[in-house]
Amino acid sequence: MKTSGNTILITGGATGIGFALAEAFVKAGNEVIICGRRESKLEEAKKKLPQLHTLICDVELPAERVKLFKQSTSQFGKLNILINNAGIQKAHNFNNADGDMFADENEITINLEAPIHLCALFMEHLKKQASPAIMNVSSGLGFVPLTFLPVYCATKAGLHSFTKSLRHQLKISNIKVFEIIPPTVDSELDRGRRGNSYRGVPATDVSDATMIGIEKDEYEITVGESHKFVDAVRNATEQAFQNMNSRH
Repeated sequence: MKTSGNTILITGGATGIGFALAEAFVKAGNEVIICGRRESKLEEAKKKLPQLHTLICDVELPAERVKLFKQSTSQFGKLNILINNAGIQKAHNFNNADGDMFADENEITINLEAPIHLCALFMEHLKKQASPAIMNVSSGLGFVPLTFLPVYCATKAGLHSFTKSLRHQLKISNIKVFEIIPPTVDSELDRGRRGNSYRGVPATDVSDATMIGIEKDEYEITVGESHKFVDAVRNATEQAFQNMNSRH
């Protein structure tokens, strides 16, 4: 896939992996739109990278996703790449769980429901574009979970499964479907909980691997130690997946 001349929308693009991807794509000669729910963070990102276009959107809300689709496609008619990056991460202990654990930001909605909905919203638009693609940012923890992040890991496992099925469905179309699979990354997602311990790889490691991977049409782009988790699961399931889906 070409790495320049695209028009790209990145959810959660103001910080962390999203901003690193935005910066890499801008430097490669692409038009990049980022969205996020915090206007202050979008403004900070644009100060760092003035070429960016910004849109305010809280992907947790279905109406906001619809608004994002309408705004982005009307303002940027050649938008041909959707990158579902926005996500949150929370620790949960179900020994002490209660009904209010999802009262605040909902990991299931933001991490899984939102990217699925956005894929559906943008599908017909993308099919009409040159070199269209969807890129979903999952996690190595979707393959080998951490017990203190049960919901986050489950959403990323779900996103991996969805991405794999979507790629299989869209093989008859012109849309390429990539999955970006980072390890622990030093970002706002979990900074603070780890204190002075290991905080993960720089977000630029993810963007660097992504640029190399999409140029080679590597549809599962693993970064750092995440490749160990993916290889372990892939070797056990890939043939079964092909056998199962060859009958449908």
